[in-house]
Amino acid sequence: MSTTDPDRPDRLHGLDALRGGALLLGVVLHASMSYMPTPIWLFPDDQTSPAAAGLFFAIHLFRMTSFFLIAGLFAHLMLGRRGTWAFIRDRLSRIAGPLAGLWWVVFPAVIAVIVWKAAIDNGGTIPTDGPPPPPLTLETFPLLHLWFLWVLLILYAVFLLVRAPFGILDRNGAVGRLADRLTGGLIGPWTPALMAAPLALALWLTPDWIPFFGIPTPDKGFVPNPAALTAFGSAFGLGVLLDRRRDLLGRIERLWPVLSVVALSAGAAALVLSGGPVPPLTPMIDPQLKAATAAVYALAVFASTLAVAALSLRFLSGYSAVRRYLADASYWIYVVHLPLVMVGQVLLLDAPLPWWGKLAAIVGGVMAAALVSYELLVRHTFIGRWLNGRRVPWRRAARPVPVPAE
Repeated sequence: MSTTDPDRPDRLHGLDALRGGALLLGVVLHASMSYMPTPIWLFPDDQTSPAAAGLFFAIHLFRMTSFFLIAGLFAHLMLGRRGTWAFIRDRLSRIAGPLAGLWWVVFPAVIAVIVWKAAIDNGGTIPTDGPPPPPLTLETFPLLHLWFLWVLLILYAVFLLVRAPFGILDRNGAVGRLADRLTGGLIGPWTPALMAAPLALALWLTPDWIPFFGIPTPDKGFVPNPAALTAFGSAFGLGVLLDRRRDLLGRIERLWPVLSVVALSAGAAALVLSGGPVPPLTPMIDPQLKAATAAVYALAVFASTLAVAALSLRFLSGYSAVRRYLADASYWIYVVHLPLVMVGQVLLLDAPLPWWGKLAAIVGGVMAAALVSYELLVRHTFIGRWLNGRRVPWRRAARPVPVPAE
């Protein structure tokens, strides 16, 4: 979903790498769920560890807010370069199109793995006495892990609707200059705390909130929960403002030591307050404890999001062919990874391996299969143009130049 020209000198390689890394970490996140001490996944394994729960918690803390931060920055960048209608056509093609088209591939594949596991448990035959599937409604529609595409479309629509009147009324640019000055005041060591305040309130107001799982994932239904909209909308909006003030990216980069310390401290405190690394599956009831936990967790979310952005800008800003390839492939890998992860989890349930060996085998196998399919089926085909906005032609060996006869 990159929106920048690879040959432009102002391409943000560090943030591009972070965007790809956030998607690829989804493979690790979903694979780790089988090995958590508290069974929360379809296929719980006998080999479990608190370290698996800690890994899940750490990834879930910053992964999607980082993605939406970069999505907001790239959205503003792309809109400025291409204009409104080209932006809308591109987003419908590369976001709405894959959501509508590939969901019908991924969802049946997920169901097939579940049925396969049920048949294994039933002695090799598919059980017929199970409960009927729930009806598909606007509130129950299973978006699965593709929910992020739906939320992106919502945020794009809000972005365009909010921007339109300002574009009409702010003819002399006074409002834009004021927004830029406010953005300059927002960015500093205090940024995580300021960004965390709305999310802390939203989490505190979330009924039946289980702190270990942080921002409730809006993977069911077409109306995202308020906490998810607050978290991802805030990150997206900050990205939009930062593209207007590219100079502030340098300030964020220089703050990487401070942001890293705050992220690690707040993240550790949030893990303890949430009951990890062996999390309870019961909602937090005590209102005072819930308020404190929500505040610390929200601070950890934005501190870790800004910390990984700062670290990416500081250490990954140079061009790397490998990082660029993985960033390009990450969209496809994330879309297709979930049923592949589930197959790996089922195959390794009885394998004589420690949990970390199974996790490594699943992640490695899924990445290998997804990368092969990306290279053969996506990168050089119309699907690559559909997902990444361009099709990379197959490389052909250069023809030898004929040497004229003497």
